[in-house]
Amino acid sequence: MSDQEATNANGAAGAQQPNGPQFTVEKIYVKDVSFEAPKTPQAFGEQGQPQLQMNLNQRVTRIADNSFEVVLGINLTCKLSDEKTVYLVEVQQAGLFNLSGFDDQSLDAMLGTHCPTILYPYARQVIGDLIQAGGFAPFLLQPINFEALYAEGLRQRAQQSAQGVDLASGETSGNA
Repeated sequence: MSDQEATNANGAAGAQQPNGPQFTVEKIYVKDVSFEAPKTPQAFGEQGQPQLQMNLNQRVTRIADNSFEVVLGINLTCKLSDEKTVYLVEVQQAGLFNLSGFDDQSLDAMLGTHCPTILYPYARQVIGDLIQAGGFAPFLLQPINFEALYAEGLRQRAQQSAQGVDLASGETSGNA
């Protein structure tokens, strides 16, 4: 057996690449994190029903031809019924992803659904740990259906595009 055949048998450099789209997770990391509890220690004795407000955002940056940084931002604010902020958590969970062989529509869908689905459990863990380290009861964010959020975003973009075409001024509306 030659050296080339041995290398191929072990699946190393000489092996043929499989056809079709390729997806790999290169790195997952926390890009930014913040925890504020402005009313402590008084907040520990406060009574009332806490009200949580969560804002979710996502940013995608192309790093190289097939390499993308996806940043999932989650801001969670806990207020008591009298509007006093008990705590505020901000996390930007990021990942480097390599995607090749995808058409534009599939690439957009992967970056908008699959990548944040991978990042979310990490962000959820960081948020839970920060809240507990801040002296508050453990809290676990509920799962999020990123496919449904992506589909709603597509529907809104299509609606904005349709409205933008109808405008007399010819300007587009929204983030088009």
